[in-house]
Amino acid sequence: MKSVALLFLVVICGTGGLGQKLKPKKRSNGEEINFRTKTKDVCTMSMSGDEEMKLRIECRGQGRSYWCEYTGKPSVCRPFRNNPKIYWNQIAVELRKLPHACESTPVLKATMCQKAPADALMKQIAAGMEPADLANQDRSAQKASASMRGAGRSSAKKIGKPAVLPLIKPTQRGQGSENETEAMKLAREHCWESLHDFCSYIIGFFQG
Repeated sequence: MKSVALLFLVVICGTGGLGQKLKPKKRSNGEEINFRTKTKDVCTMSMSGDEEMKLRIECRGQGRSYWCEYTGKPSVCRPFRNNPKIYWNQIAVELRKLPHACESTPVLKATMCQKAPADALMKQIAAGMEPADLANQDRSAQKASASMRGAGRSSAKKIGKPAVLPLIKPTQRGQGSENETEAMKLAREHCWESLHDFCSYIIGFFQG
């Protein structure tokens, strides 16, 4: 009789176990999804939380770096509870269509939860740029300012430099003079310059 009673209890326990509903598995925290925006910014989505979830988006590209955070209760949406991975992938697909993942997106909602209550919406609570990028912009501005100052100094030097006037050769002594005699003209044409006076005297002597 004892063995029959034990067998009866085992059957009852097994039947009760089959009647229990299976609970959906919870999505683990810290999972990430990578995607690119329309302007090729490289972005990462990271999710955390249980009933109320937190979504953080970080992006880098085209010399800029920005981030934004969202909170919501997507668990009130039944399709989300059945397959949260598809939910987050649908949000990533929508973000890929945008040039900027954090601008003009105050609310995120997956297609599978269009009819879900308002609590299912992921609402933006914070956004900004990374300090490192702001510092890079400051350094770029300083470099541009320094280049402009250097160009200004170079232009000032060019403007202040005195012009070099061409040297004008003085007219040779006695050349083209109206009072020049025939003897002096011949002396200038046929004698060395140092002997012009002597030659002129000799020629004038012979010319009488």
